[in-house]
Amino acid sequence: MGLSTPWPYPRWVAHRGAGKLAPENTLAAFKLGASHGYRMFECDAKLSADGVVFLMHDATLGRTTSGHGIGGAQPWSALAQLDAGGWHSRAYAGEPLPTLENIARFCLANGHLLNIEIKPTPGVERETGEVVAREAARLWQGAAVPPLLTSFQVESLKGAQGAQPELPRGLLLDTLWNGWLEAAQQLDCVAIVCNHALWDAAVVAQVHGAGLRALSYTVNDEWAAQRLIDLGTDGIITDRVDLFSPAG
Repeated sequence: MGLSTPWPYPRWVAHRGAGKLAPENTLAAFKLGASHGYRMFECDAKLSADGVVFLMHDATLGRTTSGHGIGGAQPWSALAQLDAGGWHSRAYAGEPLPTLENIARFCLANGHLLNIEIKPTPGVERETGEVVAREAARLWQGAAVPPLLTSFQVESLKGAQGAQPELPRGLLLDTLWNGWLEAAQQLDCVAIVCNHALWDAAVVAQVHGAGLRALSYTVNDEWAAQRLIDLGTDGIITDRVDLFSPAG
């Protein structure tokens, strides 16, 4: 894609749909984020035991659903029965886990854009990248702007690259580990998505100099957002859909 190519994504991205205002990674969260004016969303995607791509952050079900154990160890027929909203508040009790297909339909029908974080169950990193990429390519076939696939897991990005090389990819970083930029270049990434505290003028210049975009997670304070804007970064993922106007 390169810096000479127009970046098709907005600066502001709603984390897990609507941050913490609604149960994360649910359709209800996406709808709430959209009601605040957001048109790009981030979500976490993993595989059920029978290969269905569904939205959930943790490997285990306990924090955000009525289930127990490892999500990826259960078939979709069981996962589909879980309550993924009641943990957040009574207003969302009964909200189901969505599949990537559910979210794709909502985004495509409304002209919204998506950042899919590939969040594999440990042990199936590469396969998760492959399946998520194939499913994304199928669902967004013919769309003007494809989803941006990101991951902390290099193996997952390798899987996505091998399965659907035309889909844009980004490397997520919580530290600037040795060889991170070379890894991103080998993966033909279009973006580096950092913990926002890692960015400084030198790192932004390094990333932009390599032709990649500089994105940040998870930015919930005005001072932090202003620092990133002043540094010339390209995207901000936030929980605070109630604080930041996405038009800014």
